[in-house]
Amino acid sequence: MSTSRRKFIKSGAYTLAASAFMSNRLFASPKASTVLGIQLYSIREDMKNDAAGSLKQLADMGYRYVEHANYIDRKFYKYAPADFKKLLDDVGLKMVSGHTQLKKEHWDDAKNDFTDAWKYTVEDAAIAGQQYVVSPWLDESLRKNFSDFKKFMDIFNKSGELCQKSGMKFGYHNHDFEFSTVLEGKKLYDLILQNTDPKLVAQQLDIGNLYNGGGIALDIVKQYPGRFELMHVKDEIKSTKTGQEKYESTILGAGIVNTKEVIDLGRKNGTKYFIVEQESYQGKSALDSAKEDFAIMTKWGY
Repeated sequence: MSTSRRKFIKSGAYTLAASAFMSNRLFASPKASTVLGIQLYSIREDMKNDAAGSLKQLADMGYRYVEHANYIDRKFYKYAPADFKKLLDDVGLKMVSGHTQLKKEHWDDAKNDFTDAWKYTVEDAAIAGQQYVVSPWLDESLRKNFSDFKKFMDIFNKSGELCQKSGMKFGYHNHDFEFSTVLEGKKLYDLILQNTDPKLVAQQLDIGNLYNGGGIALDIVKQYPGRFELMHVKDEIKSTKTGQEKYESTILGAGIVNTKEVIDLGRKNGTKYFIVEQESYQGKSALDSAKEDFAIMTKWGY
């Protein structure tokens, strides 16, 4: 993950939220068992400048599904949930999932319940047509001791129950710290999977982010077969940018991830939703990179 995105999330402005995919019954091809989409953070500046036009360009490339990365003040990219859904519908796109961070302040200990802010998040995700509400970050304060961490994993499971009431599922998306932080002698990522109920909390494995924490994507998929309902499809190269993380994302197939092998194994083990995300472009435009990534995924049979 780029440093700028990390600051974006931690500042609270990056209140991600949801996306929803059409039923597989609408597919006529053998690829009906999987869904290919794109995380809109991949074209974040384009979405900021012209959301409608950018979505149309993605649809023209062949994308049919998206995952949002911008839910602020009960709006997706400044559109009310129903209006954003119509914007997507008009160009033949569906939003299967979205990123919105579940924070400590979203749970009221006194009431033993979620705050209205989180309830609205789930409600708006449902209106937008999402199937998954994915939290993409775990505050540093929640990873300092096992007691606080475990309590929040219980809240993760409760969020899963809340999402189920609206016909959706709650999920978690990793970055890198999960693979370098250790509590009780175990890596945080192992603890997350061990302390969340798979029936309530889906895991979206970002196969690129983990390299900055010392993880290797193929090893993780082998270690936890069947646990990843969704994947962020990425490739990584060493970054040449001063002050940035060691690795940055690049065109699929051009880096160290062995992307096709990883996602093929994921598909074999039940992964259904494959969401392309590229955050760095090595001189190319974001939209051109998105188009190239789509062509590669199609060539790979997705």
